[in-house]
Amino acid sequence: MLDVVGYDAPEGVEIRGRYDEEFATILSKDALQFVVDLQREFKGDIKYAMECRKEAQMRYNKGELPGFDPTTKFVRDGEWVCAAVPPVVADRRVEITGPVDRKMIINALNSAAKVFMADLEDALSPSWENLMRGQVNLRDAINGTITFHDKARDKVYKLNQRIATLFVRPRGWHLPEAHVLIDGEPATGCLLDFGLYFFHNWYTFRQRQGKGFGPFFYLPKMEHSREARIWNGVFERAEKLVGIEKGSIRATVLIETLPAVFQMDEILHELKDHSIGLNCGRWDYIFSYVKTFQAQPDRLLPDRVQVGMTQHFMKSYSDLLIRTCHRRGVHAMGGMAAQIPIKDDPEANEAAMELVRNDKLREVKAGHDGTWAAHPGLIPAIMEVFNGNMGDKANQIRGVAREDAANLGAADLLELPRGVRTLEGLRLNTRVGIQYLAAWLTGTGSVPLYGLMEDAATAEISRVQNWQWLKYGAALDGDDGVGVKPVTLTPSLFDRVVEEEMERIEREVGKERFGSGMFKEACKIFSKQCLAPTLDDFLTLDAYDNIVVVDHSKESSNI
Repeated sequence: MLDVVGYDAPEGVEIRGRYDEEFATILSKDALQFVVDLQREFKGDIKYAMECRKEAQMRYNKGELPGFDPTTKFVRDGEWVCAAVPPVVADRRVEITGPVDRKMIINALNSAAKVFMADLEDALSPSWENLMRGQVNLRDAINGTITFHDKARDKVYKLNQRIATLFVRPRGWHLPEAHVLIDGEPATGCLLDFGLYFFHNWYTFRQRQGKGFGPFFYLPKMEHSREARIWNGVFERAEKLVGIEKGSIRATVLIETLPAVFQMDEILHELKDHSIGLNCGRWDYIFSYVKTFQAQPDRLLPDRVQVGMTQHFMKSYSDLLIRTCHRRGVHAMGGMAAQIPIKDDPEANEAAMELVRNDKLREVKAGHDGTWAAHPGLIPAIMEVFNGNMGDKANQIRGVAREDAANLGAADLLELPRGVRTLEGLRLNTRVGIQYLAAWLTGTGSVPLYGLMEDAATAEISRVQNWQWLKYGAALDGDDGVGVKPVTLTPSLFDRVVEEEMERIEREVGKERFGSGMFKEACKIFSKQCLAPTLDDFLTLDAYDNIVVVDHSKESSNI
């Protein structure tokens, strides 16, 4: 009789993903028990926070505007500061981000960036294989043993002597992990991500990278300081369990939802001992603007390519973030440069690099302490800009107060961006959204499209903007093919655009790849969400069931 092979899970835990010997080293009984304890302790708080999100959205749908909370004015007016920034991460002038596949981790750590944010969230399709393999890769990176053999190029990748400091971004509070059930319910995705990574790596990270601090994290998708309070509790629980000082774990919060911009002081206050700043998650922020005002037809955005950081509401958000962070003694991180080097066209490549340099010059002059890049090829140009303006200073926390931003109010943060809505903008949204989702469904969460490295945030902007324009019959500049200018967007016109863009995608990717990929499935999901009578909260949440694979074989049975 064959022995049953399976994960040694603690009581109350069911592992539904396939069994793998390497995965079993991550999903050890003690590590899973740590996750279980977190889930049981904070489950009620998480559910309450998610209900509060829904209630807030209902108020916005009735016409209420987001604003500063009068009951926490004392926090905003207070003269408190966060814990001192650990010396090892005082200088964060250029950070690179990307998914947790093996080659990406090595290249990013070797990229000469100060920090690599390893992404278990928007740049990762959360399949069982990706998540568990990512945890294995992160453990090997922390241990310094990670290598990758590219058989096609017969090239072996390994770590340099000097590498970037590793930060990890777990998933947001709203995302479940359906491959792991705890007490009969899907695990909270971020608690699984955090718990497994922390449990296996806290000691080695502090010895090899943190110089007595860490591990370090990025925290996504928050809408309110109550969500930061939960993270603070998780950090304190983890520190207490392993016997390290309170404040050892540090995190940067992405301000990438419109409600959160009115809660920046409160978020930092909740994470006071564990904070090392805020980041301008500008793509998701645009998505959140549309989502927040989904019931207000007078707030239709122009084409997404026109919603840049020079728009007043975006500039105000960046300026207030800098002022808030520096007042509290922590980093104010800039946004993503998503451009990809164009190897076969020097002229086009130089034009792209000039866009990057100008954007980063704006950030450093505004007072940002660092910024993000999506590709190692951007690091030298960005580093040159920050070095040229910051010199040998590790950051601008003490040097740029931005007191001029103290007068920014709700009207500045909510001002409708200027620009036009076009048929070509609708086409680009549709083309990008479908191609990204097709890649996501087949396991790829970071996708090069039209000269940019796209993640879930871009697909979300594309989806909600299409939905908004369709919901309210937006007038779009451009020829609809029968000589009508401008054209009113209707479901029938959208159907025709989808059909034409699918034909274009097939031409661009080729018949073979189009036939073997999941473009038709992606098109169905994307179109359904764009035409839905009510806006779904997240594209990836709706599509998640398509990548959940439950292994019913004996080999995946739990002991």
